Amino acid sequence: MRTLAAMACTEAVAPETNSSEPAVIGPAGTGMAGMDVVRRPVGYTPRRGAGLTGYERVLVRAGFAPVAGIDEAGRGACAGPLVVAAVAIDRWDAERMAGIADSKALTARAREAAYKKIVQAVLAWHVVIIESGEIDRLGLHVCNVAGMRRALAGLAASPGYVLTDGFEVPGLAVPALAMWKGDQVAASVAAASIVAKVTRDKIMTSLHARYPEYGFARHKGYSTPSHMAALDECGPSPEHRRSFVNVSARINAGRPAGFVVSDEDLEQAEGVVLADGSVLPMNEAPDGPIVELAEGRT
Repeated sequence: MRTLAAMACTEAVAPETNSSEPAVIGPAGTGMAGMDVVRRPVGYTPRRGAGLTGYERVLVRAGFAPVAGIDEAGRGACAGPLVVAAVAIDRWDAERMAGIADSKALTARAREAAYKKIVQAVLAWHVVIIESGEIDRLGLHVCNVAGMRRALAGLAASPGYVLTDGFEVPGLAVPALAMWKGDQVAASVAAASIVAKVTRDKIMTSLHARYPEYGFARHKGYSTPSHMAALDECGPSPEHRRSFVNVSARINAGRPAGFVVSDEDLEQAEGVVLADGSVLPMNEAPDGPIVELAEGRT
């Protein structure tokens, strides 16, 4: 028998049908070109046009509620923390899902509005902050995977299934499915993406007050020309990731290096500075640089 993960991947692209007959998905029986087929109930097949909640609805119908999504923000930045968020959702009505979409496609104001709605409406949410020094010490991917595990473990509710963005996360305590561009196709991952990004934007805005010469409030630690020019002039701050080539090359050779994102592209991808300049307080507990930042449950 196929796993539900395989079922979800296959059925999400199953063809539309107006028939009341079950959808034809895989091998067993006799199908086109003499191939065997298997039939699966229509109720377990998300149709095209089902919207951002199609995968979650399949999982809920199969008895895997609540569904949690996990995503991170700041993976590609050369300064500031990596922020990982997990969000568990138990109800999928239109009002709760309104405004939730790929966080990179939303303006800062829209993300802020969506963030407030998410943390008030979802079953549970949890955020983990991984500081730049820990990223330098352990490596970005190791920190990302560890952060996803910690974010899931920190949820105040136990999910029946987990959707992650981009890559598989081994060692999770519940069944999981890695989804390509998950924040664009699954509501739970999109919600986690928004929570992670708004949290990180607030942190970078607070760091701007401490290190105004770098412009963190605008570019949020990504490698824009203005950020690289400030790094050339001032050298790295304690918030810069020295394991990243944009930073290490300037320390070792004193010359520009690495990939640079244009200011224009950043405006399109990342939005604008948060209007209220609000600051999310960070836990200064002495238990290491991986910090549990915030959690909630409705």
